[in-house]
Amino acid sequence: MTAQTFEAVVVGGGLAGRAAAIALARAGLSTLHLSPKAPPDRRTSALMQPSVAFLERLGVVDDPAALGNPLRRIRIIDATRRLIRAPEVVFDSADAGLAAFGWNFPNVRLAEAFEKAAAGLTTLSTAEAGATSIAFGDGEATVTLTDGRTVMTPLTVGADGKRSMVRAAAGIALREHRFDQAALVCDLELGRPIGDTSVEFHYEHGPFTLVPAGGSRANLVWIDRASVLEAARAEGGEALLSRLAERSQNLFGHLALASPSFVFPLSTLSVSAAGAKSAVLVGEAAHAFPPIGAQGLNLGLRDVSDLADLLHGVDRGEPLWGERLAAAYARARSGDLARTGAMVDSLFRSLLAEMLPAQALRAGGLWALKLAPPLRRQAFSLGMGAR
Repeated sequence: MTAQTFEAVVVGGGLAGRAAAIALARAGLSTLHLSPKAPPDRRTSALMQPSVAFLERLGVVDDPAALGNPLRRIRIIDATRRLIRAPEVVFDSADAGLAAFGWNFPNVRLAEAFEKAAAGLTTLSTAEAGATSIAFGDGEATVTLTDGRTVMTPLTVGADGKRSMVRAAAGIALREHRFDQAALVCDLELGRPIGDTSVEFHYEHGPFTLVPAGGSRANLVWIDRASVLEAARAEGGEALLSRLAERSQNLFGHLALASPSFVFPLSTLSVSAAGAKSAVLVGEAAHAFPPIGAQGLNLGLRDVSDLADLLHGVDRGEPLWGERLAAAYARARSGDLARTGAMVDSLFRSLLAEMLPAQALRAGGLWALKLAPPLRRQAFSLGMGAR
């Protein structure tokens, strides 16, 4: 069977992979998106304003209010029993001159928006298939699909998650650290709605966060030791709800489960370079960390945005253009990946730190943010991914 040729092949059917496929196709590249069929993703993604603006430019989002819920305030409550505690802090988007920090979108609705945007692109082909092997040669890759086909491409985009086949085939080194903590996620119906405020209770083993999801519904992300979360989930029913009410300090009235609960292990992942040979990595193929500060998909969309920008300066008529693009992409992404990874890792470890100097530093930092508007604005800028 003769191998087909595409200018780009995107491996991975998640949201970052969908964004990459649309961005490449809109740039005029003949693009094959390998997107195996998967169960609906019932989680949500809090996207900051720069990410929403990028999705608007891609033609994925027309009206954010039609898909999600605004995030206008972030309330942080130190619920630890430590000797040195931080003050309660409320960050308001109005202090940064913004109508909202961003929007909380159900991933299912985002996926539908991506599908609609992809359907109108004649340069984009989608296959409900994965890759069984990827071999990089001189300036191109040979990708074998699970449906038996073989395709050739000068540019391979790895959006295939933490166990990325693209990353391994390109020989990109990986660093990973697994935490004792895990995350329990579910949707809750609240007796007293939280409006457009994300509320974070900081405990000794991680934050307990409620993110507005419209009406009286909130998305819960509870980070704690994996054994604690698994035990709470196993209890289920009223016993689980009682634990959740206690963790939320009974501030939101009667709680009811609005979805099944799931527990996910937590780890950090980083790479030596985000591109090599003729491959580039986006999303969790290049970076992963605990769900702190809503950085995960936002960082993945910045990957795609930089990739799209670099394509404008590439002559695809020249040989080895994919390799040159991969090298330029690795250079372009190195600073943002290092900076964001360090920021999230520092934030997470500061929450877990038992040493008094670390507790004092964290409390002092929150006091400074509470009292100094210029520092708050700088924190807003970093948290929203400004570069």
